[in-house]
Amino acid sequence: MIPLDASAVHDDTLPWHVTVLDEVGSTSDWLKQNAADLPVGTVVFTESQTAGRGRRDNRWIAPRGKDLMFSLLLKPAAPVEQWPRLTTLAALAICKAIEAELPLHPRIKWPNDIYLHDRKVSGLLAETISTRNGVQIVLGIGLNVNTLDFPPDLPATSLLRDLASPVLSEIDRNPLAHRLLTALHVEFQCLEGGFSIAVAEVRERSWLIGRQIRAIAPQGEVFGRVLDLNEEGHLILEFPDGSRHTLTSADAVRRV
Repeated sequence: MIPLDASAVHDDTLPWHVTVLDEVGSTSDWLKQNAADLPVGTVVFTESQTAGRGRRDNRWIAPRGKDLMFSLLLKPAAPVEQWPRLTTLAALAICKAIEAELPLHPRIKWPNDIYLHDRKVSGLLAETISTRNGVQIVLGIGLNVNTLDFPPDLPATSLLRDLASPVLSEIDRNPLAHRLLTALHVEFQCLEGGFSIAVAEVRERSWLIGRQIRAIAPQGEVFGRVLDLNEEGHLILEFPDGSRHTLTSADAVRRV
């Protein structure tokens, strides 16, 4: 196992302050608990996460030293109403980092998952917090890198598993982590200007466009065919009666 090395991930040209913890309940919870005393741009990785979670408090399970589990402390200069764009930009950054490092073709399953073929390889969760330093965002990211065995009822995969290489037994997470932080920094520059270009790139990588889905939206369960993304990266859904609706958020998005 090649350990994560903060000095290998850190880059003086990037705004991130990188820390690697041996074990923590959740990198996002750790950041929320310590945010008041940390600089914006703090990034916390961990080798072992005992209480990782995603949307709806779903657990994120990962073996020690196999994958990438990290969270970032952010305070964008953009107006607060534009902050939800960060999820779209982060998903795009994860895809671009994977594409740059490996011969894989990730797709974005709106609103916050990354898929390889029909299995989840990465997820992200953005949470707003208030501290004495004002309103901030904790962005948590999990990326399955080297895990090969998953429960049979879990539609998950990893980068190494999808590579199916006969000679590669482990992906070095350090250059991949550096690539991720670089891509996140680049894409976050589009939070105000250039967001439409980012949405176009997300559209090209969409796992949902053209598919029939069910989802739990604020108004209840919805069913329909995904037509497109709008200018804010929200989902445009066509209902069976031909009417069109825009989903700004949803849970339990499933293909049918």
